[in-house]
Amino acid sequence: MGNQYTIGNVTIDLSYYSGENKYSDGDIELEILKMAQNKALDEHSILAADHRWAVLYHFSSVRRNLLEWIPLEKDSHILEIGAGCGALTGLLSEKASRVTAVELSKLRAEIIANRHKECSNIDIIVGNFEDIQFEEKFDYITLIGVLEYSGKFINTSTPYESFLKQIHKLLKPGGKLIIAIENKFGLKYWAGAREDHLGTLYEGIEDYPSHTGIRTFSHKELNSLLDLSGFETNDFYYPWPDYKFPDQIFSDDYLPQVGQINYPAQLMDQSRFITFDEQKVGDGILDNDMFPFFSNSFLVISTKEHDNEDHLF
Repeated sequence: MGNQYTIGNVTIDLSYYSGENKYSDGDIELEILKMAQNKALDEHSILAADHRWAVLYHFSSVRRNLLEWIPLEKDSHILEIGAGCGALTGLLSEKASRVTAVELSKLRAEIIANRHKECSNIDIIVGNFEDIQFEEKFDYITLIGVLEYSGKFINTSTPYESFLKQIHKLLKPGGKLIIAIENKFGLKYWAGAREDHLGTLYEGIEDYPSHTGIRTFSHKELNSLLDLSGFETNDFYYPWPDYKFPDQIFSDDYLPQVGQINYPAQLMDQSRFITFDEQKVGDGILDNDMFPFFSNSFLVISTKEHDNEDHLF
């Protein structure tokens, strides 16, 4: 088998695999692999029979709403960093000529390959992004729920900036980085929802006093971080209720008005407190044009304007 093997038409490359699955939802992923391998099951029947969060998150077609509207170039090559269990990999393969997916977990790579084994334009590299030597540059790079973990996997004193600078170097001139991430000042966190990654109250609002290597950012912080990393054009969008299961996506050119959003945001992955009337507060936020600051999530499309990396280091 060597360092590469195939499942259907999908190639899995283990050249950079450490032998350890460093990120996982636990044993349920073995069940998800069996679901992906079962030819008799489609995503609708899987979700009808199993209501657990991990199954919903990895198989729901609502996940596609985040990127389906973006007009990607059909002849493009996409690097999907942190592909998870392939919820968006299939969509990307429909929109581009090639998709290279990077995933820390061999188990997750096999889930992706089994889900999309009919696709001849998907290759999967298993390993830590920081260790992988890429032989070409890309038209698009996606970080969907990934940037916030840089502090755990990028070994520098400034992991988030270093990660984005590495990505900037891997894009072709005119190439685009697509990021989806929670907003640390999202209204749901003020109103009693626990921080998505750490499960504690007010963690992001208090600027992550636990210092776990996982963090999200405000609108200003994320824009500044991208600018420092070489991305001078950063277009912000606002998925509602969040980037995981968006049913509306707003932009700076079309922000929501009172009556277009029903609060509180429905959270499928956790129970929560309700500390105030979120609808009244939310309507006041909309009336005062503060939705970008309090949006629960960001979707950012950043463009690499030039190919001179010298100013980044």
